[in-house]
Amino acid sequence: MTYKKATSSDELVIFEVPNKIIANFIKTKFTSTIQDIVFNITHEKPKVQINVIGEKRKSKKEILSEQNSSIIPENTILNQSYTFESFVVGSSNQMAYNASLAVSNKLGIQYNPLFIYGGTGLGKTHLLQSIGNEAIKKDKSVIYVTIEQFMNDFTFSLKNKNMDHFRNKYRKCDLLLIDDIQFLSGKEETQKEFFHTFNELHTANKQVVLTSDKLPSQIAGLEERLKSRFEWGLTTDIQIPALETKIAIIEKKSELNGIELSKEIIHFIATSLDSSVREIEGLLIKINASADLLGQQINIELVKNLLKEQIADKKDNIKLPNIIEIVSSELNIKPSDLKSSKRSANIVNARRIVIYLARELTHNSMPDIAKFLGMKDHSSVSKNISKANELIEKDENFRLNLENLKNKITTK
Repeated sequence: MTYKKATSSDELVIFEVPNKIIANFIKTKFTSTIQDIVFNITHEKPKVQINVIGEKRKSKKEILSEQNSSIIPENTILNQSYTFESFVVGSSNQMAYNASLAVSNKLGIQYNPLFIYGGTGLGKTHLLQSIGNEAIKKDKSVIYVTIEQFMNDFTFSLKNKNMDHFRNKYRKCDLLLIDDIQFLSGKEETQKEFFHTFNELHTANKQVVLTSDKLPSQIAGLEERLKSRFEWGLTTDIQIPALETKIAIIEKKSELNGIELSKEIIHFIATSLDSSVREIEGLLIKINASADLLGQQINIELVKNLLKEQIADKKDNIKLPNIIEIVSSELNIKPSDLKSSKRSANIVNARRIVIYLARELTHNSMPDIAKFLGMKDHSSVSKNISKANELIEKDENFRLNLENLKNKITTK
């Protein structure tokens, strides 16, 4: 059976991509940008469809019919892969996950607003859109935008004297999801508009969920009345994930996107990358593209090559004292003992770990490391590295401990 290929027009823009990872990425990040570009040319804001090559294609009529009948308000695009089921929960994000789940079950009743803060790429957007996807299942109207999109909408509506449409869009929804609220800083006119939008929604028991890279009280250039309102509900953070959680994230993301990775590759990625989920997803896109488009086999050599520049940049920032500080703290050993001639088992083990990590994570040569640790010459460093490699192969506890320390050093 064959299917007629839908073609682009002023009212519908269609792209074809090789896999779902890229489709979701474009859909989530660039739909509004694509619509704005077409609008500037045609003065019509089109629907955007991202097709995956090889999957059944729908006709233009089917696509427009589905999108026009959807309950999702205009300009709201949610990544369908961002669900509570696909979110990997660990000690670093447990409270934020539980709070988001509670909000999705009782919109406008429990924790309103919900304010989630944390570093870049740790999963705030995933939780935000998970709440949105659950709300859509319950026939709720959902608006999801970054604060930049909100500001652009506001400026465009003000300029074109179409504020009624703007206010209906943002004040009549059941759930308003705003990403990166910290960029509202210093935007006085937009802050005033957002203040009134927030008040209207809150008074009507409509749910508001916000994300930021910092606490409301720490956002400079934000009106005090907004800071106060952001703290009316629940404020919770997402922290850097522990190594075990990061490994679980890589396993989950690989499984969801149909990428088979060996245990060796997963552990290498977990200990080589920073703890950004976004960075992990970016690498998986590269791996998938290299395998699909270039016909390369997914092995450790391919992954090391893809990470070569990032690892080199990281080595520029890691110094020997950083390694000494973290290893001594984690293993409860005095830093001075690591540079001494003491030979007790725990000190020898800690010193071996320092040597191995110093060689792997920094640009220091073996003579440099020997000199720093007060050792006679580089031959002792070489023997410790050889012993460490032997233990990595034979001793699971040693290897996991080493990976955990490596993760702490590289994410500090």
